[in-house]
Amino acid sequence: MKVMKFGGTSVGRPERMRQVAELATRDNEDKIIVLSALSGTTNALVEISELLAKTNKEAAKEKIDALEKHYRNFVTELVQQDLYRQKANDVVSEHFEFLNIILKISYSDALSKDILAQGELMSTKLFSVYLTENKIDHLLLPALEFMRIDANEEPDLNFIKTNLNKLLNKHSGTKIFVTQGYICRNHRGEVDNLKRGGSDYTASLIAAAGSASVCEIWTDIDGMHNNDPRIVEATHAIEKLSFDEAAELAYFGAKILHPTCIWPAQLSHVPVKLLNTMEPDAKGTTIQQSVEDTGAKAVAAKDGIIAIKVKSSRMLLAYGFLRKIFEVFEKYRTPIDMITTSEVAVSLTIDSDAYLKEIITELQPFGSVEVDGDMTIVSIVGNKIIESNHLLAKLFSSIETIPVRMISYGGSRHNISFLVSKEHKEDMLRKINAGIFA
Repeated sequence: MKVMKFGGTSVGRPERMRQVAELATRDNEDKIIVLSALSGTTNALVEISELLAKTNKEAAKEKIDALEKHYRNFVTELVQQDLYRQKANDVVSEHFEFLNIILKISYSDALSKDILAQGELMSTKLFSVYLTENKIDHLLLPALEFMRIDANEEPDLNFIKTNLNKLLNKHSGTKIFVTQGYICRNHRGEVDNLKRGGSDYTASLIAAAGSASVCEIWTDIDGMHNNDPRIVEATHAIEKLSFDEAAELAYFGAKILHPTCIWPAQLSHVPVKLLNTMEPDAKGTTIQQSVEDTGAKAVAAKDGIIAIKVKSSRMLLAYGFLRKIFEVFEKYRTPIDMITTSEVAVSLTIDSDAYLKEIITELQPFGSVEVDGDMTIVSIVGNKIIESNHLLAKLFSSIETIPVRMISYGGSRHNISFLVSKEHKEDMLRKINAGIFA
């Protein structure tokens, strides 16, 4: 069995959804198809939810009506026969009836999760109608029956594995299953989600739970590239990456793959393939347990970084100083990306300003606090990259004219990271490409 995940752009237009059906029937291997919401839907649902939170029901109603019109047009193009077009329109009616009902009830956080779930529920049901119309045998597998997170909002792996396999065994003989990405239930049984990028996460969790032969992530680009193709010319897809390399790239800004997608597949030794819906015969990128080649593979950039420096003469030889600093970030559940220390200062970076004011307030008793926003982390990733002296010389030579705020080196064998002002990001990506990959 293999898992095939298709993102919003892959199902965002009727012709794309028809192409997904073709890809799903190209071979006889059993498969689970994981679908995202149609492109643009989740953003629209987020806007509707935010308007309802502000009690702006009139504007929310306008958004709901515009989204419903989009889905009605989508159905008209997707489905040809009157019988199945009616079934598809019934699906749309069911979900937009729910969205219109919520205009009349009190808004809550739990309700917002129900709102966000509508996109994946509709895309999978419409895809199921299309498959039925075209006599493609399949079964719609509701993710809400097996996908669950625990009290810490982490996937409940045992629950997922037990309940997914129970459903698969119950319907043994079925060649194609269709299910929703992103959505799940929480430990209270309420509808919830795996946050942004959750469809990748769903696919990886399913692949791990079902001991899949491969987890295929289908997008609109032919694999993970060695640099950002929107900024740098003549980039190329990387044929093979290790899980460690891919995790570093995903975390530090490679948009094609969500960072959470890596570890479930890695845990169960399920290879992950990044493939292009528009070029299905392209090799793409295969991510596996290990690779033999060494050296730089790719560079990625992560924007929206905030640098914080705590400077204090009391830090010198102060036992427990760093522990107290880290406890502040732990208290506000704010991860740290990079860290450097000197005798009198510690500098670190975070990628969220949600609790920035509170963090700064709690750090001030330790010394003077300096904050720089609008920064970017640029990371060069490759197997055993820090052991290549020749590569390091070329790297530092290529960026010698760019002012670097921080460097992270040695924390990972696969990654060297630089913190720069966002204004230098594009220049740095191009200079690294010319110095390392040209």
